[in-house]
Amino acid sequence: MKWLALHIDTSPAGLEPVEAALSALGIDGLVIEDEEDFRRFLEQNRQYWDYVDEELDRSMSGKCRVTFYVEESAEGYGQAAAVRIALAALKKDHPEYAPLLMTMDGVEDADWENNWKVFYKPMEIGERLMVVPEWEEAKSGGRVTVRLNPGLTFGTGSHATTRLCLTALEKCVRPGMRMLDLGCGSGILSIASLLLGAETAFGCDIDEKAVDTAYTNAALNGIHPDRYTVRCGDVLSDTRLQKEMGAGYDVVAANIVADVIIALTPAVRPLMKEDGRFLCSGIIEGREEEVRAALEKNGFQVLETGQSEGWFSYLCK
Repeated sequence: MKWLALHIDTSPAGLEPVEAALSALGIDGLVIEDEEDFRRFLEQNRQYWDYVDEELDRSMSGKCRVTFYVEESAEGYGQAAAVRIALAALKKDHPEYAPLLMTMDGVEDADWENNWKVFYKPMEIGERLMVVPEWEEAKSGGRVTVRLNPGLTFGTGSHATTRLCLTALEKCVRPGMRMLDLGCGSGILSIASLLLGAETAFGCDIDEKAVDTAYTNAALNGIHPDRYTVRCGDVLSDTRLQKEMGAGYDVVAANIVADVIIALTPAVRPLMKEDGRFLCSGIIEGREEEVRAALEKNGFQVLETGQSEGWFSYLCK
């Protein structure tokens, strides 16, 4: 088995938040390097040093680096994409944690792009869906085909949380429905809903790159802009976004993380039709009861619980 070594550079203040973000994505076994370790090493080994190279000293100033490993496989590249998404959100909310730069040993960005494309293959999901990379060809076998190019920023659809959502959507989306995708990323959930028969879909994300990516993927699937709207903004605080988004949705989906789902839950009910459905995923094992309690506290009834590879999803009414 081959492994990829990934590094995240951050400030001292960002060290613990980065560790927490990785843990929430199921990534443990971290190697932590920081300036304090370097100073401690020098102090404990002072008898062996006549001097400390000034360039080395400067290079360690304020440095904090988290190293972790993922398999060199489709799942591993999916994990790396999920980490990039989490870092983008963390950097936007906490610029003091900068640089929040993720790199991979000995691999240029162009090589990274080629590598993850090699591992990203057509995937049959649930009973009715197939996700196919833009650069691949596959026979649908009667399945609804979602063509996708997520780029390096967003997930490919291979992650367990996305598969849980797609499997739930194929059961609850019906022709003529209106669908809302909170944290839409590549647009995979809203685009799949449109291909499953939804009349219109609205997607939003705090990452401005999501707008172009989702529209590009919609075009790959022949979806006209009249049926699909994507905007950048925070649904909890952006009044302009809230006004344009409106309400009365048959299905609202949020494939994010537990903390964000908990924060969103009070705001979701007013967005739904009375008999609408709320699908949430991205819930790491150990947080599922906390999220369920928040849902029930806000008047939701859990209809179905999905579980895969240490992740949970809830379909609620």
